[in-house]
Amino acid sequence: MTISKHTEEQAFLEGPNSRTEEFFFTLKVLSQFIKGFRKFHFLGPCATVFGSARFTEEHIYYKKAQEMGAALANLGFTVMTGGGPGIMEAANRGAQEAGGRSVGCNIVLPMEQHPNKYLDKWVSIDYFFVRKVLLSKYSFVFVVMPGGYGTLDEYFEALTLIQTNKVKDFPVVLIGTEYHKKLHEHLQFAVSQGTISESDMSMFFFTDSIQDAVQYIEHNAIQRFHLRRKKIIAPIKLLGEDGD
Repeated sequence: MTISKHTEEQAFLEGPNSRTEEFFFTLKVLSQFIKGFRKFHFLGPCATVFGSARFTEEHIYYKKAQEMGAALANLGFTVMTGGGPGIMEAANRGAQEAGGRSVGCNIVLPMEQHPNKYLDKWVSIDYFFVRKVLLSKYSFVFVVMPGGYGTLDEYFEALTLIQTNKVKDFPVVLIGTEYHKKLHEHLQFAVSQGTISESDMSMFFFTDSIQDAVQYIEHNAIQRFHLRRKKIIAPIKLLGEDGD
């Protein structure tokens, strides 16, 4: 009987398995990382946009994400998302329609999430933790649009990596002052309780304005890190590399 990837991951996270099973699971995880590394090696500086898969084309946040994707592309970033519908599709669409590069790191789910149609290239990943690493690895900017558990997970992952100096102090932009109002209040409450520092509140920029977000990103990413597209050796097709 063939075990689905979902069941396989559940089994791994439910406690010890046989040494053989855990060894082969580790090899599968390694192969997923290599798959992503080789696919995205030539992207140049990326900006990752996080957000809900559930917003439709008519929703205000879809339109804002589309505008954000175009603005990031115009700044010279490759726009990366989780590759699915909703906010992810909107950001990829905006980037592509602005003439920029649009890529996705799609997750394979039991209900099967398909890559959206506005991707120049994408990779489909079986494991959430591998996907999260890939979405962080290539990005100098994280833009967090309204979303659910997954979006909040990615938002706090980015902040934790910055807070603990695991990555550089890259700009994090939180879009949606009304949607995230209670979240922002909770973070301020956490400061009052001493569980995070007052300075931690400066690790993200909270706004509704795409124009203000662009200025913040330009100053805190492009100028600060002197970003430019690097010339890298030609891709090796046998290794699954894609330089287009």
